[in-house]
Amino acid sequence: MTISPSTCTTPDGRQIEFATLGNPAHPTVVYHHGTPGSVFLLDGFAEQAEKFGLFVIGMSRAGYGKSTAHTGRSVADVVADVQAVLAHLGRTNYVTVGWSGGGPHALACAALDPNCLHAVSLAGVAPVVDDFDWTEGMGPENIEEFALAMQGGPAYDAAMQHTTEVFCAATADTVIDIFGGLLSEIDKSSMAPLAARELIASALAYGLSAGPGGFRDDDQAFLHDWGFTLDAITTPVTIFFGDHDLMVPPRHGHYLAATIPSAQSRHLADEGHISLVLNHGDEIFDVIAGAFA
Repeated sequence: MTISPSTCTTPDGRQIEFATLGNPAHPTVVYHHGTPGSVFLLDGFAEQAEKFGLFVIGMSRAGYGKSTAHTGRSVADVVADVQAVLAHLGRTNYVTVGWSGGGPHALACAALDPNCLHAVSLAGVAPVVDDFDWTEGMGPENIEEFALAMQGGPAYDAAMQHTTEVFCAATADTVIDIFGGLLSEIDKSSMAPLAARELIASALAYGLSAGPGGFRDDDQAFLHDWGFTLDAITTPVTIFFGDHDLMVPPRHGHYLAATIPSAQSRHLADEGHISLVLNHGDEIFDVIAGAFA
């Protein structure tokens, strides 16, 4: 690992864990990890931070790693946490990027923070709306998880606890099998390098080391009112998505691109959920760096 996490205190007294990559003299990027995840997934972008001359900040979202839980949080609530970290570091304007479950949180910054210059969603989920079958095209594990999440109760709590224990035991040798039916063949191929599997396994285990709270709160935030509407976003947004994604199917990307007035679409048809990022890091960071031009 090349990062060393720290914590700062939010105005309401919670701790938020964060880490940085790159030269502080360079423009600021805020990264939102997926669901589940942790600040250590930031480490996968060390090469791009250096290559594109960017100062990248990542956080463990509330309830993950050493970040205090914020039970009942909405997607929009992440903005105050981002602002707390930026104030702690003395930063102002920034571009934000979110992968998977981090995508909605990047969009929240675009919608609600005037200091956000551009948001990039990488295989990010769309809101739950009446005319949109949210789980269509997902792998079986996600369909089961979100069916339970919508019902709530003891069965959901038990499932989240079990999944957390499984991820906490993940290793580079087992992480692909743990994802099961959520990985397309292109995703599995992109995770062949040992370093990629080590990073994903360790970041997931660390994020869930405090229990399933952050994971559960993410699920509930996605399924309920996000605290903003997509059609009100005027900040520039770029939506990356692929056709071989069994975690967040491409229909989510199409919906986001069609609903956000300021959105541009980067439809990488041959990619999956993980391969999208592992195979296109430079293309993604070229968009991020270009937003500062």
